[in-house]
Amino acid sequence: MHKFPFLKLFATLLLCGFVVKANADVIAVIVPHNQTIHQIGSSELSLIFWRKKLYWADGKRIQTLNYASNNSIRIQFSLAILKSMPETQADYWNGLYFHGISPPYVVSSQEAMLRFVADSPGGIGYIDACKLDNRVKPIAWISAGRNLLSSAPELNCPE
Repeated sequence: MHKFPFLKLFATLLLCGFVVKANADVIAVIVPHNQTIHQIGSSELSLIFWRKKLYWADGKRIQTLNYASNNSIRIQFSLAILKSMPETQADYWNGLYFHGISPPYVVSSQEAMLRFVADSPGGIGYIDACKLDNRVKPIAWISAGRNLLSSAPELNCPE
């Protein structure tokens, strides 16, 4: 009877190993191309995605975006910036809901992320750095090793 929790944990860890291999080499944290911010640190990024910082320095309301909790890029971002798995964040958001603070919007694809951020003053999100285009600008990069970088690393994008 006590073997089942261990087997469930083992299966989860095994599954996580496969998810990690599907991650982006580098994640780009993106804002609209005309946003005045040019760099951001991990502490500020964490405050923004935990919705503890709600406004940019220029007074624009920050509009955070996420992917679904099982998305490999979200898992990589969550571990690097929020120091937790997306599934464990549900209790946090449920508690804040009753204080009038909603979790970040959820988009279903990287193209949706690009479009929403590009068209939303104050928007912030993240994508596989190989998917960057001129609709948005990157303000930080997260390496596969979960390090936040302030300058663009060398990318190994497929042709």
